[in-house]
Amino acid sequence: MRCRTAVLAVLIVFSFVGLSYAAPKPNVLFLFADDMRAESVRALGDPAVITPNLDALVQRGFVMQNTYCFGGNSPAVCLPSRNMLLSGNAYFRWEKSGPKERLGQFAPADGPNFPVTMKNAGYVTYHHGKRGNTAQLIQATFDTNRYLKNDEAERTSGEPGREIVDDAIQFVNQRLIAADAKPFFMYLAFGNPHDPRVANAVYRKQYDPAGIALPKNWKPLHPFDNGEMAIRDEKLLPWPRTEADVRATWHDYYATITGMDHHIGRLLAVMKENRQLENTLVIFAADQGIAIGSHGLLGKQNLYDHSMKAPLVFVGPGIQPGKSAALVYLFDIFPTVCDLVGAMAPAGIDGRSFVDVVRGKSTAAREELMLAYRNKQRTLRDERWKLIRYPEVDVTQLFDLQNDSDELNNLADRPEQKDRVVKMLARLAVQQRQYGDALPLTAASPKPRGWTPPGAEK
Repeated sequence: MRCRTAVLAVLIVFSFVGLSYAAPKPNVLFLFADDMRAESVRALGDPAVITPNLDALVQRGFVMQNTYCFGGNSPAVCLPSRNMLLSGNAYFRWEKSGPKERLGQFAPADGPNFPVTMKNAGYVTYHHGKRGNTAQLIQATFDTNRYLKNDEAERTSGEPGREIVDDAIQFVNQRLIAADAKPFFMYLAFGNPHDPRVANAVYRKQYDPAGIALPKNWKPLHPFDNGEMAIRDEKLLPWPRTEADVRATWHDYYATITGMDHHIGRLLAVMKENRQLENTLVIFAADQGIAIGSHGLLGKQNLYDHSMKAPLVFVGPGIQPGKSAALVYLFDIFPTVCDLVGAMAPAGIDGRSFVDVVRGKSTAAREELMLAYRNKQRTLRDERWKLIRYPEVDVTQLFDLQNDSDELNNLADRPEQKDRVVKMLARLAVQQRQYGDALPLTAASPKPRGWTPPGAEK
């Protein structure tokens, strides 16, 4: 009888321990690139780029194929993109507040944000990234907040990402012996492959410049004035664009990505060796894409997919390999990560969690997306169709992304699409009101659509 009682007591104790035990929260490693197109990893669709370490992540991760930057209130779109990412809000929420010298540029740090939320969930928070065009107010709330010693010097060093990765390796090694045993949230906000794109010979020689294929939507000139034809990014090559110049730019772009991939691989190798990687949620994304010759453009001051879509991959505990075409914003990552690690996501932000998509429980997130670029361009995108409106020059574009993913065939003026255009413009206006965007979609006196490159005037 005593034996049976003792056994029962032991079972009760073990049952209690089992019920009260909670698995440790995973670390979070957020790798965030600068100016990187959505397909610019070989495993994400570009057969020319060499990215073995990112390929390995993609192959064992869950890929979100339709992740968009909401847009920008600055020609340096990476600035609003990073502020939206860390605040969980569209830039319209803060653009009329802030210091006069940078009115509307920085999301405030006194509201809900990504690092503070993770800190409240028990994480040690760490940021290291470029200093220019980033979310300086929110980044100041990280436990450790580091910047590149010099953005330009790092980009021209030939070793893109090395400085950030060197310090990150030191940090993860320190966490191995830390007394507090807290998980870490590490946000590495690289300045690559943003120009100037400089990569050492070991990366450049992996490519044959003459064999690099141009994008299917490459053009010498954009067909009309989109409102930002002579912005800084567009001046990096002369007009009209030539195949040789654009191909050389792609060579620089690919080599820089390969260099960054190498250094990311160094960090992942250290974490795997010390067994941290097995309990780490790894996220790879970028602030937005870049044109590099697509549609005759070079920069990201436009709302075509090549410039507003970004890569997004989740890898880690409990995440099964897969992919989804669900529509999401970059600022949806914040609440999604909260759900994945058991943190409490703040209420009242624009970001929406798509955790059920990542976990394979749903195939959809948002029905449609609005995109905005300054007072120049507005977009509505649903599962199949994408409308871009240019109020200043009274131009509308309509693309059937199901059959024209390169956005080459504008259907807006087709008679059979008239009703669709009217309805999508109305839905876009509804989205504008929801985000607090007051830009009219028509202009009383539109500007001429034509545009002459600087220096080509007669």
